[in-house]
Formats: sequence, C-alpha cells, structure tokens
Amino acid sequence: MSVGELAGLLVAVFWAVLVTLLAVVLIRLSKVLREATVLVSAVTEQAVPLLQDANAAVRSAHEQLERVDEITANVQDAAADAKALSSTVAATVGGPLVKLAAFSYGVRRAVNRQQAGPVVPQQSGEREELARLIRAEVRAATAPRGGLLARVRRAVRG
Repeated sequence: MSVGELAGLLVAVFWAVLVTLLAVVLIRLSKVLREATVLVSAVTEQAVPLLQDANAAVRSAHEQLERVDEITANVQDAAADAKALSSTVAATVGGPLVKLAAFSYGVRRAVNRQQAGPVVPQQSGEREELARLIRAEVRAATAPRGGLLARVRRAVRG
C-alpha cells in the first residue's frame, strides 16, 4: 500500500464518519420537526375555537355598547324634556303662585293687625314702624275707591 492509497483510505473513512454523523443529526432534526409540526397543529386546533369564542364575545360586547349608547341618548333626551317641563311649569305657575303667596301674607298681616288693635310703640324703631303704617293708612284712605286693593281693604275691615 502506498502513501497515496493510505491517504485516500483515511479520507474515505473520514468522509464515512462525517456522513454518518450528518445522517444522525438529520434524523434527530427530522424527529424534532415532526414533533414541532404536531405541536403547531395541536395549538392551531385549540386556538381557532378560542379565537372564534373571543370574536363572538367582542361582537356581543359591541352590540351591548350600542344598546347602552341608545339608552344613554334616550335618558339624555328625557332629562332635557323634564328640565324643559319643569322650567315651563315654574314660569307658568311659579310667578302667579309667588304673587298669590305675597298677597295672602299681606292680607293675613293686615287682618292680624286689625284684630290686635292699636299698639303704642315703646322704642324708636317701633315708632318708625307706626309712622310708616300711618302713612300707609293715609295713602289708602286717599287712594281711589274702585281699585282691587281698595276692595280687599274694605273686605278685610268688614
């Protein structure tokens, strides 16, 4: 055997060992790829129904939000209508009611003073009040007799 033949034999053995190692690596790699394929298919089988359920949940939530938006708009409309109604009622009934309450207070006060009789004031504040009342009586006595206020005074006095 010559040196060239020995070198060729060593190269052939080296290539045989290298090819064997590469074959083992490729076999293991193919097993890993098969397992990865099985794993991906299993994940896909489980993920698709989960994604469908999530999609259905999102659609349902979207529908519910649309309903809530409609309800909120209706509540806002009802609140605006109630506010308009209350302001209309207050403007329509409130003014005359305030006037009627002031008028009835004045009539009650006049009747109470009429029934109480004359009061002699003891302090200066009371004297000023008495002077104001006397001026009001003088004005009332000299006022025209046909007005509503005069009729009320006559009715209160009897």
